[in-house]
Amino acid sequence: MASLKSNRIIYALLVIVVIALGIISRKVTVIPLIVGDILYAVMMFFLIKFLLIQLRYWKVALISLSICYFIEISQLYHAPWINQIRNTTIGALVLGRGFLWSDMIAYAVGTAIVYFTTLSSSRGV
Repeated sequence: MASLKSNRIIYALLVIVVIALGIISRKVTVIPLIVGDILYAVMMFFLIKFLLIQLRYWKVALISLSICYFIEISQLYHAPWINQIRNTTIGALVLGRGFLWSDMIAYAVGTAIVYFTTLSSSRGV
């Protein structure tokens, strides 16, 4: 039980670190925008693992990628109420502003990177 708690703390810290890196990536102009989208997928993976700590990595990857894709596809919907949310700082960070196919690719890349890195580190490889 203590192991699950310590693992949950690690995932919470990873979420915070990745959020900070994502914000920095948007502030530093030499970093390509796609890096922020890759980090968004990484953050989502760690967040899902934090919430569902005992779930296998491939399921975490599938759920987190699905959420990223859902959020990206939701950007095609432009009702006034959701656009008001998107016009806030937190709304823009969470929901984004406009649909891009490149974001879909970035989410797949970010999810693959974190999945295979986490999987190989858990096996001691």
